[in-house]
Amino acid sequence: MAVSSSSWELPLVAVCQVTSTPDKEQNFKTCAELIREAARLGACLAFLPEAFDFIARDPEETQRLSEPLGGNLLEEYTQLARECGLWLSLGGFHERGQDWEQTQKIYNCHVILNNMGSVVATYRKTHLCDVEIPGQGPMRESNSTIPGPSLESPISTPAGKIGLAICYDMRFPELSLALVQAGAEILTYPSAFGSVTGPAHWEVLLRARAIETQCYVVAAAQCGRHHEKRASYGHSMVVDPWGTVVARCSEGPGLCLARIDLNYLQQLRKQLPVFQHRRPDLYGNLGHPLS
Repeated sequence: MAVSSSSWELPLVAVCQVTSTPDKEQNFKTCAELIREAARLGACLAFLPEAFDFIARDPEETQRLSEPLGGNLLEEYTQLARECGLWLSLGGFHERGQDWEQTQKIYNCHVILNNMGSVVATYRKTHLCDVEIPGQGPMRESNSTIPGPSLESPISTPAGKIGLAICYDMRFPELSLALVQAGAEILTYPSAFGSVTGPAHWEVLLRARAIETQCYVVAAAQCGRHHEKRASYGHSMVVDPWGTVVARCSEGPGLCLARIDLNYLQQLRKQLPVFQHRRPDLYGNLGHPLS
């Protein structure tokens, strides 16, 4: 499907790919370099992956390194957004919530900052990754993390209305259907996908979510070896509403750029009006619209 608008008129987004470690200071330096590069290249919004702040070796280290939203690290990103004049999608922050003292567990929190550095949306990951994949090692996110209580309504940004999700959420189409029915034009899946599930499922799931919702899908990913216990698949990408991969990161840390064409999105939805053809009388309303 051809892009309908002149590309220079369209908002530009940057998708950042990093290899987080337990070293929070070095992780910030790496992310800040990519964000400044995104601003230099003319992006209006930069997306960082899940666990952009750090990837720890064990739940105890995760607890020790975590911070509240009002802590030092988010303040650094607030200043960076303001300095660069750029919106930021901080794809998965290890957040000490208001219940930290009682639970000693954190939330996996997707934070949106506007170009003035203000927090304009937060989403706490609702589907926790407790799985055992042969060859990839067990994952028990719930050992250190509490599932979020609700979805977040799509947030208006210079690139379009963004629906927030995180990594494992992409396996649950009900979530994406709820977000698109609430007005989402762009779905975000910041991730730290494994080296076994990545080659098998990563691109297929992202393209499926784009096709079934007729949304752009932006997936910033962790890549490479974080420490001796963990590695991630990478392959950050942007998928258009037709299901075409329109931008993809190469191997290793870096970024890719994509234009968001909302006229094209609306044209496609008119040509292929799947949401008008749904039959909730037969199979229920999968993905109830957000209230």
